[in-house]
Amino acid sequence: MAEAAPATYMGLEQARISRFEPREIPMSNGIHHVTAISGPARRNLGFYAGILGLRLVKKTVNFDDPGTYHFYYGDEAGHPGTLLTFFPWETASKGQVGTGETFETAFRVPAAAIGYWAQRFVEKGVAHETPARRFGEPVLSFRDPDGMRLALVGVAGAESEPGREAADIPAEMAIRGFHSVTLLIEDAQPTGGILADVFGFAETASEGTTVRYQVAGEGQGGIVDLRVAPGFPRGNLGAASVHHVAFRAADDAAQAAMVERLVANHGLRTTRQKDRAYFRSVYFHEPNGVLFEIATDVPGFAVDEPLAGLGQSLKLPAFLEPRRATLERVLPDLG
Repeated sequence: MAEAAPATYMGLEQARISRFEPREIPMSNGIHHVTAISGPARRNLGFYAGILGLRLVKKTVNFDDPGTYHFYYGDEAGHPGTLLTFFPWETASKGQVGTGETFETAFRVPAAAIGYWAQRFVEKGVAHETPARRFGEPVLSFRDPDGMRLALVGVAGAESEPGREAADIPAEMAIRGFHSVTLLIEDAQPTGGILADVFGFAETASEGTTVRYQVAGEGQGGIVDLRVAPGFPRGNLGAASVHHVAFRAADDAAQAAMVERLVANHGLRTTRQKDRAYFRSVYFHEPNGVLFEIATDVPGFAVDEPLAGLGQSLKLPAFLEPRRATLERVLPDLG
C-alpha cells in the first residue's frame, strides 16, 4: 500500500493555485488503468484473455510483493485507457463490497455488439444480467469468476474504432477499452471536486443516486460515475475488489502539476513517485477513501519486449532479475 510523503513533489513549491481556473487544469485524458485483486492466476488468464478476448500485454510481478503475478490486459499495444490489471492471489478470500472503493468497471463495445456478448455469456456460462439502459446507453452487467462487477456499454460510434480479433471473437464485436468506473462513496462533492479541478473532468449528468463526470471527447476511459450511498458499510479488500484506479498524465511534468494542485487546492498528500517500468506513478486516497493513482503515459509496454511478443514471457525489473530463478519456482504454473 502507498506510504505518505511530504507534501512536495519533484522540488515543486506549494504555491497556491487559483481554484478551477480552466487554463491551469492539467488534463488527464481519463483513466490510465484499473488494478484489481483476483483468485487463481490461471483462471483469471482464461477469463480475461479467453472469454473477453483482451490481450495479455505484460506478464510481470507485483513489484512490492514479487511472489505474486501482475497481469496487464489491454488492446493490441496496451494503450492507456484499455488496461485492466490484476494481482492474482491463489488463496484469496473474497472482498466485501462497500463504500470507499470501485463498485463496477465498464468496457466500451459497439452498440450492436451487446446482443453478441449476451449470447456469448450464455454459451460460456458467465453470470450476467438482462441488458438495461443507463444514461441512454445499453449496458450488459456481468461478473468474472471471482464475482468482480463488470459491464459492457454499447457506445454509438465505437464501431469505427479498431477492434482486436481474438480467437473466436470477431473484431467488429471486440472490446474497445474502458468506458467508465463507478465509485461507491458517501459524498460526491469532494471526489467530484478533485476529478474536475485536478483531472479535468466535468459533471455532465445524473441518474438516480449516480453523478457522472466526464472528460472532453468520446475517448476510452473518459467517464467516472459517482454512486452516492451514505451510511453504507465500508468495503473490505479481497478477491473481486478493485485495488486502485489510475488516471493519465502525459509525462512527469503533467504528473507533477497534478500533484501540486492536489496539495495546494485539496490539502492531500501523495506518495513519492514510483517507477513501475512501464509508467511512473504516485498514489493518494481521495476524501471518500478510494485509492487513486496518477500514472504517466510513458514509456509504455514495448520497453522490454517487442510489440509482437508482448505478454509472452515473464518480465522482471532490474532489481528483481537476480531473483528470477527463485520467483519462477514460486509463481503459480499457468499451464
